[in-house]
Amino acid sequence: MTDTWLTELAHVQGVDALSDDEMESLLGLSREVAHRVERKVTPLAAFLLGMGVCRRLAAGDDRREALDRASADLEALLPEGPTDPAG
Repeated sequence: MTDTWLTELAHVQGVDALSDDEMESLLGLSREVAHRVERKVTPLAAFLLGMGVCRRLAAGDDRREALDRASADLEALLPEGPTDPAG
């Protein structure tokens, strides 16, 4: 169900569906943001990550490279350990 919904969302947005590797990477990054920064900023961080990927795509990176580079930037900003008390 979730994969189908995400594929449909990608289609209506006019982009390729997420690969299994992309899903795994994005879910891992989201988990790290939720636990090491704050849960409520996770969707905002995901949006900004996506904007960073778009910027890199426009600059000529392929999708994998754009995601890898944007992810590395996000990871570099993560604090050392969990700070979310609900986490």
